[in-house]
Amino acid sequence: MSKAKPVIMHVIHALSTGGLENGLVNIINRMPAEDFDQHIVCLTRADDFAARVTNPSVSVHELHKREGHDFRLYWRFWRLLGQLRPDIIHTRNFGTLEMQLLGLRRWRAGRVHGEHGRDMFDLDGRHKGYNRFRRFMGRFIHRYIAVSQDLQRWLSDTVGIPRSKVTQIYNGVDQSRFRPVDDKERAGFPPAFARPGVLLVGTVGRLAAVKSQDTLIRAFAALCEQRSRQPEQLGLIVVGDGPQREMLEALSRELGVADRCWFAGDRSDVGALLCQLDVFVLPSLNEGISNTILEAMACGLPVIATRVGGNPELVEDGRSGFLIDVGDGTALTRRLAELLDDRELRLEMGRVARQKIEDRFNWGNTVREYTAVYEALIEVQRQASTGRGPADAR
Repeated sequence: MSKAKPVIMHVIHALSTGGLENGLVNIINRMPAEDFDQHIVCLTRADDFAARVTNPSVSVHELHKREGHDFRLYWRFWRLLGQLRPDIIHTRNFGTLEMQLLGLRRWRAGRVHGEHGRDMFDLDGRHKGYNRFRRFMGRFIHRYIAVSQDLQRWLSDTVGIPRSKVTQIYNGVDQSRFRPVDDKERAGFPPAFARPGVLLVGTVGRLAAVKSQDTLIRAFAALCEQRSRQPEQLGLIVVGDGPQREMLEALSRELGVADRCWFAGDRSDVGALLCQLDVFVLPSLNEGISNTILEAMACGLPVIATRVGGNPELVEDGRSGFLIDVGDGTALTRRLAELLDDRELRLEMGRVARQKIEDRFNWGNTVREYTAVYEALIEVQRQASTGRGPADAR
């Protein structure tokens, strides 16, 4: 008996707070439950972030990978393949790519690999050993999905994946949840940040080295020093958690701005916080496509971001915000001062940013594009099962 619905296996390292995971959850929650039977396979584990999965067709599986080479992981994944019998195996980022070799057990399944950005161990994507393995795996992957044009070019030009195999799909934004507000009420904010007239700078992201929040804290401290007569009129909000939180809090104390910095931790109300900011900053060392930039733009905020990865595809320098070089705290301080001193400039850049989101970035488009990739590969599988070879359209 044939299965009632195609089975999609989404393979990720862990289901916890992060841009990749946020994008995955937004996509699968919006895919009709009647169309696909979906499974999130975490090579390590899932934490409270898994509660954001609301689609009833989705199950979460934890394989509890240990540090280093855990050969038991391969057996657990092999066994799960036999249980789920997926029609699509969709791995994401380098850490899951090798699982596609085991996926050959389901040799008729469509094999999809997504590239969402690079981490500290290979920021520029030029590690020879990693790229040799990526090229080798290109023999088995039917379709690559890149979340930015920058990653699309890298896959083709640097890694050597045929352009015909690479599809670029942007993430979307929930424009009803992330939207501008007329009044800065700031209910629930610490008192020092809720007073009338306080200008708030903010960032959202995992507190990890690749996000370089220390650059922002140093630039903010320099700005407070420049405005030493009224430093209380400035505030910095850092939303997120991660391994560098303790270091960043210590840095704020060392620079004398701890009373002006609010480390808000992981939040489920990011939209409510973003819309109360005046300027959004993302000082990352690298990005695929930033969900938090998209969300800030949807809230009508001007954005200052580093000129890396997919950021220039989102932020129009001088129109919806400013682009700066990685680690350039002086430029960041200067651009912050420029925006905070000019309310009309902030409003105009925020208007341009919101318009770009309305014109191009919504989850409906994203889900349709992912669904089209899956359905095309499932159709090839169907044709192969009725006599045409699996290589006909792959």
